Amino acid sequence: MRAVVTGGAGFIGSHLADALVARGDDVAVVDNLARGTREHIPREAQFYELDIQDDVAAAFADIRPDVCFHLAAQADVRVSVSQPANDAGVNVIGSINVLEAAGAHDAKVVFSSTGGAIYGECTEPASEDRDLEPLSPYGAAKLAAEVYVGMWNRLHGTTHAIARYANVFGPRQDAELEGGVVAIFFERMRRGESTTIYGDGSQTRDFVHVGDIVAATLAAVDAQGVFNVGSGSETTILELHELCARVAGIDSKPQFAAERLGEIRRSVLDATRAGRELGWKPKLTLEEGLRQTWEAGA
Repeated sequence: MRAVVTGGAGFIGSHLADALVARGDDVAVVDNLARGTREHIPREAQFYELDIQDDVAAAFADIRPDVCFHLAAQADVRVSVSQPANDAGVNVIGSINVLEAAGAHDAKVVFSSTGGAIYGECTEPASEDRDLEPLSPYGAAKLAAEVYVGMWNRLHGTTHAIARYANVFGPRQDAELEGGVVAIFFERMRRGESTTIYGDGSQTRDFVHVGDIVAATLAAVDAQGVFNVGSGSETTILELHELCARVAGIDSKPQFAAERLGEIRRSVLDATRAGRELGWKPKLTLEEGLRQTWEAGA
């Protein structure tokens, strides 16, 4: 299979590119290196240093992909709140560019979306069919891109798929992004620095290891529709901090700061559909995934 991974120098994208190379696929990475790292790109992959907001058609013409895994994104909620037009440029206009470029070669698109930022507050595990109530420009832009993907399928008869990720963690995660709370905690703990929780720590998230996310994304190649990719379990940020400290083997107590604008209190996904139609479920428990992440040095 010839595969292109947009955002393939980033956290999730580079792990996906590694998995594709490992199984023998021809892989190309499209990334502007704004957040990605060149060293994370597999040596066997072709690399195109491009911004998806620009014309990517020539690169796709060179690659002639069978499938495009579209992971390139502006993924920081804080940036989306302060720069909503920039966020929409990357996440909406950039996604349209990718859909057009992929369409010229009849390539299947698997679009990586977000669960928590699209569903808004969750009183129970959110299924794909529940109301969508984004609370940030990031969530709204991802939802808009999803609408384009669905429309593309209806208009052009394509079979593109959407994977709504829960909170992903694992090696290579950027501790500078506010969504990378595991990376942030581990970085501070490794340096012996204090950690900070925004809010009272009772807010919850659904954490899934990047290896499990990659497996679900690959499984979506043979499917069509929208799929939640989550554990179905809530973990408070205080509980996460305690687990991180235990895995790191230190006695660490967090500091607390004011909640940040645009963040939700409860987020958890119902991944029943992914289990039924993709044959996917997470293999790693949260503690096992945290231990692997810590031992990897990230």
